[in-house]
Amino acid sequence: MTLESEVEALRRVPLFRGIDATKLRLLAFISERTHFRDGEHLCNQGDQGDSAFIILEGTADVRVKTPEGERSVAQVGQHAIVGEIAILCDVPRTATLVALGDMDVLTVSKEDFLKLLKEFPEIALEVMRTLAQRLEKTTQDLAAIKAGQTAA
Repeated sequence: MTLESEVEALRRVPLFRGIDATKLRLLAFISERTHFRDGEHLCNQGDQGDSAFIILEGTADVRVKTPEGERSVAQVGQHAIVGEIAILCDVPRTATLVALGDMDVLTVSKEDFLKLLKEFPEIALEVMRTLAQRLEKTTQDLAAIKAGQTAA
């Protein structure tokens, strides 16, 4: 994939909708392109978060540790950004990401990601929206689980 094709892929990421091509080119240039094969881990729950991942192609399984063992809780695919929680909150990774098939990912370092948020407030707003949507889904999932436990 060329720099220009990476810019085109970034343009499709909802977080970067309003960003002009020159700035997207800079993001693509400072990011590291990584290929993952089926079953490879992008990151592991509990590890220190030092980067965020922008999925250019492919899908990853999001897994969390539970008392019953590791459990798949979601899948993320093309044009998604993941791994930003550990960067923003300075907490260990909240989940393990495992490639489902081949994946191409742009890895953005913590330092570069935070610079990007400072320079482009509209991206910071989209990050907040994304995190709020994830929190809403998690809350709904927990409510459904709780309702299922009390109904039994």
